[in-house]
Amino acid sequence: MEFLQVRHRPIELLRYAGMFAWLCASIPLFLMYFWYEEPLNTEQYLAWWILHLVFGFTYWNQVKSLPVRTSMPHRLLTVSVLSVSALGVSMMAETALGGILLLIVAGLLPWMLPLAMALAWLVGQNVLLVLVVSNIPDITFSDAALTGGLFLGISLFAFMSGMVALHQNSARIELRKVNSELRATQALLADNTRIAERVRIARELHDLVGHHLTALTLNLEVATHLVEGKALEHVQQAHSLAKLLLVDVREVVSDMRLDDKVDLASALRTLVSDMPEPEIHLDLPYELALTDPLRAQVLLRCAQEIITNSVRHAQADNLWICLILDEDGVALTARDDGQGVETVKAGNGLNGMAERLRQLGGELRIESSPGAGFSLHAWVPTEAMT
Repeated sequence: MEFLQVRHRPIELLRYAGMFAWLCASIPLFLMYFWYEEPLNTEQYLAWWILHLVFGFTYWNQVKSLPVRTSMPHRLLTVSVLSVSALGVSMMAETALGGILLLIVAGLLPWMLPLAMALAWLVGQNVLLVLVVSNIPDITFSDAALTGGLFLGISLFAFMSGMVALHQNSARIELRKVNSELRATQALLADNTRIAERVRIARELHDLVGHHLTALTLNLEVATHLVEGKALEHVQQAHSLAKLLLVDVREVVSDMRLDDKVDLASALRTLVSDMPEPEIHLDLPYELALTDPLRAQVLLRCAQEIITNSVRHAQADNLWICLILDEDGVALTARDDGQGVETVKAGNGLNGMAERLRQLGGELRIESSPGAGFSLHAWVPTEAMT
């Protein structure tokens, strides 16, 4: 079981389970033609083969892209092809064999349609199965209804299994996304803690050691005017050493205060490292992308928001994120290949990003159009504008 979890995602296991059921349903294609006392005619047998293959090909290609990112008309067309093919198999084979294929459709419906529509579709296809089976010679309507009822009960079980798999997959994706965000935030927090500690040490050096050395230098300066002879040489030497030490302390304090940058590129890599979808392509500077913690945090939040938008709303397969640093500021550009919208309606997330950027003197530009995806450009200056 652990091997399966490591080698295969749950969605892939669902795909293979459905294909195995489809293969089992194809066994009669090889045997039933010879079992019938009155074999099927060639046209029926050929149609049965074609419908069965159409079902398998459609299912294999559709489940490969789960969770579904296609438009609703495309999803409706897909489930229509699957259901019609399954019912056609029963019609051509003159058995309830198509009900097995409808069980596969039942497990797929939660991934394809909204809940209410999926339930209505589930009931509808089983009602149609009853009508198809009732038209088979020597099968009464009551027998067909009993068969349809049995398949409906099993279909509900397959449907609920698909619902559970869908919810678990969504929870798993959300958990991995939150985990990546936490790791990126943790990296920034660690840098902030390091910077705060360096600033504290620098302040202590400046306030304590620096002040004391300054007082010592002044006292030694006075002493040079009060002593003579050989003692004067030693006092002057001590005075020079004290002044040199004070300069060194000030340089150390200045260096510690200058080293208050964090690597935004490293935080972005951590953020996207465990994102299952969409596929994220990073274009980052080869050198360290150093900026102050506040700007790094704001731009990291912008990246998180565009990733969330691509997962939940844009239905994108790919997301490109580019980070550019120059003398004027830091720019973060992101675009996806999602469905896009005619008019961008900024929600709390986008409004929050724009507010944070404006506080730093930056700006946010958003562009989108149907079928052209969603693009975002966030920029903050090197130093906050006043």
